[in-house]
Amino acid sequence: MRKKLIAGNWKMNKTANETKEFFEELKKYDLNKDVNMVICPPFSSLDRAVNAAKDIGVAIGAQNMSDQESGAFTGEISANMLLDLGVEYVILGHSERREIFNEQDGYINSKVRYAIEKNLIPILCIGETLEEREADGHFDKVKSQIEKDFENISAEDAIKVIIAYEPIWAIGTGKTATAKDASEMCHFIREEIKKMYNDEVANNISILYGGSVKPANVNELMNAPDIDGALVGGASLKAEDYSKLVNF
Repeated sequence: MRKKLIAGNWKMNKTANETKEFFEELKKYDLNKDVNMVICPPFSSLDRAVNAAKDIGVAIGAQNMSDQESGAFTGEISANMLLDLGVEYVILGHSERREIFNEQDGYINSKVRYAIEKNLIPILCIGETLEEREADGHFDKVKSQIEKDFENISAEDAIKVIIAYEPIWAIGTGKTATAKDASEMCHFIREEIKKMYNDEVANNISILYGGSVKPANVNELMNAPDIDGALVGGASLKAEDYSKLVNF
C-alpha cells in the first residue's frame, strides 16, 4: 500500500537560523508517523535542516540539482554535494524552473535519470497552464511531459520516482483544483504510467498533488482516489501549519 507523503517546498524562503527555529518548533507537535514527511529548504539551509530534523523523522530534500557530476557550472549544485549533506529527495521540473528558467523536458529527464543513478529520490513536477486547461489541452500536456520526462527510464527505476501533479494556475494563486479535478488528473497519470510500463509500476508509484494546498483543504485532497500526498508551498513555512498537513 502506498504511504502518504507531505513534502514542503520552501522555495526562496527562510535563512539557516530560521530553518533551525522551524524544526525546534515542529518538535513540539505530535506528528503522524504513518505519513512520510519531507522538507525542501533553500540550498543554504540544507545542512542546518538535516541536523535539525534528525530526531523527528523528517527527511530533507533539495529544490533542484544539476545533471552533471562536477565542473565549470557556476551556481549549480551536484548530486554528490547533496548526498554529502544527507539530503534524500530532490524536486525536479518544478513549474517555476520550467517557466522562469526555461528548463525543457529533455534536460529534466537527464536530471531525473541522474538522481536515480545517485540514489536520490526525485519528486518530478508536471502540470498545465490555465490556458491549456481552458482549451481542454491539459491531458495532452501532462501526457507529453510524462512521456518525455520518463524517456529511457526502466520500469525498475520508474517506480523510484515520485510524481507531483501541480496545475500551474493553482500554484501560489489561492486557486485550488477541486479534489475531483485533482483526483481525475492523478488517475490519468497513473493510467499513462500503466501504458508505458505495467500494473506493478502504476500501482506502486506515488503521485502527489500540489497547488495551494493548506490545512483547510488537505483532508479532502488526501482522501481523494489516486492522490498519495501533497507538495506544499506557503503552507509548509509555519511549523504549526505543517503539522496540521501531516496530521490531516
